[in-house]
Amino acid sequence: MRIVIISFMSLDGVVQAPGGPEEDTDGGFAHGGWSHAFFDPEVMGGTFDDAAAKADALLFGRRTWQTMAGAWPERAGDPFADRLNALPKYVVSETLGDDELTWNNTTRIHGDKAVAGIRKLHETDGGDLLVMGSPTLVRTLLHEGLVDELRLMIVPVILGGGKTIFPDDGAQRTFELVSTVTSGTGVNVCTYRSVAAA
Repeated sequence: MRIVIISFMSLDGVVQAPGGPEEDTDGGFAHGGWSHAFFDPEVMGGTFDDAAAKADALLFGRRTWQTMAGAWPERAGDPFADRLNALPKYVVSETLGDDELTWNNTTRIHGDKAVAGIRKLHETDGGDLLVMGSPTLVRTLLHEGLVDELRLMIVPVILGGGKTIFPDDGAQRTFELVSTVTSGTGVNVCTYRSVAAA
């Protein structure tokens, strides 16, 4: 399966808490929900719809999984929600117990075996393994050379600090720009493919 990352990103590379004020306040982050004013249902919503349609499974870090598991099951009846709810889901966690995996079709990948477990999934046939949010996990996947595609929704706002998906290990990684679309709200939706994966 190809590993595909989809993420909102500020001009200064921040991905933290685009969805709401209480989503992730680590480090005193005070801009939660920053993407809302720029959301374009046609372009950005279409990007999420397309990514979900091509996905054979979803992959999350623990915090993002818990946020999504608390939101999407109750939205049944919406086509996008129904797709997310039906897909197999994997969550990387050392702390979640099996009894806490209440979101339909969720399998836990133990944190200390995460890279090996994800590498195994990556090597299987099938559609995309889609990652939404989960900046710590995405940083690890990029570090390990496991990301095939980045779909970045680059929002015209500078946040002045916060979590990023990019490793800071000094290594160069090359991606090719495959497509770019600009929304009516000024968001550049850019798809990049890993040159190593090509």
